[in-house]
Amino acid sequence: MTSSAPRHTALDALHRSLGATMTDFAGWDMPLRYGSERDEHNAVRTRAGLFDLSHMGEITVTGPQAAELLNFALVGNIASVGVGRARYTMICQADGGILDDLIVYRLGETEYMVVANASNAQVVLDALTERAAGFDAEVRDDRDAYALIAVQGPESPGIVKSLTDADLDGLKYYAGLPGTVAGVPALIARTGYTGEDGFELFVKPEHAVELWQALTKAGEGVGLVPCGLSCRDTLRLEAGMPLYGHELSADLTPYDAGLGRVVKFDKGDFVGREALRVAAEHSNHEGPRVLVGLIAEGRRVPRAGYAVVAEGKVIGEVTSGAPSPTLGKPIAMAYVEPMYAAPGTEGVGVDIRGSHEPYEVVALPFYKRQK
Repeated sequence: MTSSAPRHTALDALHRSLGATMTDFAGWDMPLRYGSERDEHNAVRTRAGLFDLSHMGEITVTGPQAAELLNFALVGNIASVGVGRARYTMICQADGGILDDLIVYRLGETEYMVVANASNAQVVLDALTERAAGFDAEVRDDRDAYALIAVQGPESPGIVKSLTDADLDGLKYYAGLPGTVAGVPALIARTGYTGEDGFELFVKPEHAVELWQALTKAGEGVGLVPCGLSCRDTLRLEAGMPLYGHELSADLTPYDAGLGRVVKFDKGDFVGREALRVAAEHSNHEGPRVLVGLIAEGRRVPRAGYAVVAEGKVIGEVTSGAPSPTLGKPIAMAYVEPMYAAPGTEGVGVDIRGSHEPYEVVALPFYKRQK
């Protein structure tokens, strides 16, 4: 599906000039970190960070029946999203398994932008194209039409405000409006994957470098730093946000992941409806496993795939784990049996290379910003 040569974003040369450590991510060469990932993480929590997210997959859906197509293809009610607003949703298989989690922006009366994870962009594009049969709507691969730059953290509104006359104060969370940032035409979205306030700026690839440089300059006085994928992962983990391939997969339904709220049955037929109705009924009696947070009592870091143990038996599996710069301890998300899922449950541990390290079960998220 992906060719052997990695793809490069429009900011590739700039990342290298900043001394970024690059890594392959879903077929893209992306910055993992520029300096210390802990410093980058803390900058986003306390000041601001600048991210290149151009690996994300943008798919445009247009036409008189664009809303009907998306209502049929996705689990959420997309037709009810107002122009200029966005919604978090999922695309599922007929058996209810999650193909990807998505953000859908309604750009106009009959125009939507679906943003998929890089690793699933082709799968989502293929599924939408297939599901479009019979609808008066067009599905367009716009992955090469956009670069995506995110500014995240408490200082981000001031930074972006200094470069635009768009009404940012009126821009709610999960909303997007067209505007100009540093003279560059952009879709300005108040979304993010860090648990902080911030913006995601969709621009043409040829404008990416000048926008990045303008944002860097505007953020100089308030501690803005360039940030890589490594701290993006610890930020989203602290914020309890799922990552596809870890907390979400084709083997899980939205109910398994504790995200059944994204499924809307009152909108008519959609792919996976029957299977998800059954899953919804079962979820009232607790599924086989529940997603929980775990905080280490010691220093050893749990990783995805490690077994969660209690009373001498395996009761679950870690899906994501890392040292938490904000909490100062290792943390993890894990699926565990329901009887061990209550916050404060005693005797739960993680098997880290044969030694059972003690962990505290907590409710997600680990971190919530003070609004």
